[in-house]
Amino acid sequence: MAEPVRSFVYEALPMRVVFGRGRLAAVADEVARLGLRRVLVLSTPGQRALAEKVEELLGDTAVGIFDQARMHVPVETVAGALRVVAELEADGCVSIGGGSTIGLGKALALRRALPVVAVPTTYAGSEMTPIWGLTENSRKQTGRDPAVLPRTVVYDPDLTTSLPPAVSATSGLNAMAHAMEALYAPDGSPVVAAMAEQGVRALALALPVLVKDPADASARANALEGAWLCGACLGATTMGLHHKLCHVLGGMLDLPHADTHSVVLPHVAAFNLAQAPGARSALARALGDEDPAGAIGSLADQVGAPRRLSDLGVRESDLAAVVDEVLANPYANPRPVDRPALVRLLEGAM
Repeated sequence: MAEPVRSFVYEALPMRVVFGRGRLAAVADEVARLGLRRVLVLSTPGQRALAEKVEELLGDTAVGIFDQARMHVPVETVAGALRVVAELEADGCVSIGGGSTIGLGKALALRRALPVVAVPTTYAGSEMTPIWGLTENSRKQTGRDPAVLPRTVVYDPDLTTSLPPAVSATSGLNAMAHAMEALYAPDGSPVVAAMAEQGVRALALALPVLVKDPADASARANALEGAWLCGACLGATTMGLHHKLCHVLGGMLDLPHADTHSVVLPHVAAFNLAQAPGARSALARALGDEDPAGAIGSLADQVGAPRRLSDLGVRESDLAAVVDEVLANPYANPRPVDRPALVRLLEGAM
């Protein structure tokens, strides 16, 4: 019997991507292309040197640096950045760094409609999505708004060569999580499925190489391309249990974002893929293993990523509040999530 004809909707996001080694030098042209004249450069304290390099490339167009980006985008940090934006009369931003800095740029776009040029230095993928997140009183709120999309994303693999192997590993697994959830999202499409499968394949091949040789230029480029594809998948679909868990754990317990994804991903994969045969088949092809959940766990071990929530400082006594929060505002998921199942999953991740 023939399979039923699939019905779907796919909406391409209005993103300009500039990709290649040495393309950081194009940042001034991209800012000029947008007609920006007073640009604030955003970074974390640890990425200040990169922010200064961007400031130099921008010349008189740069009006300053705000280097206080923090993970999970605390509302206090956003308030501080907004004060600087007002003081310097900035008309746009360049966010250079990982998910924390790009998330701050999104918050400014959300609050002040500032155009953002994103220059990712990790594999987080946030730059490709209309998803924003803000943390207040230990609770992370997320939403979707096309207004937060960067106008241009500049991908330069050379900027990732200084990533420590441990950060490359967790950041890459974070990106793979985007693709996995896109494969079983209720609003998926053949376009997204193709991007997800190729993104996972590229990262799975590149990450073990990067751990052994962080300077491998080809692997860096492949990993960044995979992260781009995985991020684009997340931007085009809704999130499921994996992202809900990571948002709650991260916001409530102030856990490192990528590390949390690394720990949780194999457990949610094992839970969900049994009820998502299409996603399971795509991941099996991408990973070259008929047990994709097990393959993800093996990859995490191979690249030295953390595997236990307890290693991140989570205590058994924390879990009840996490379960309550996840169940209070659940995300769409291919398998029903009840309290006993969620407790078992988290206890396994501990």
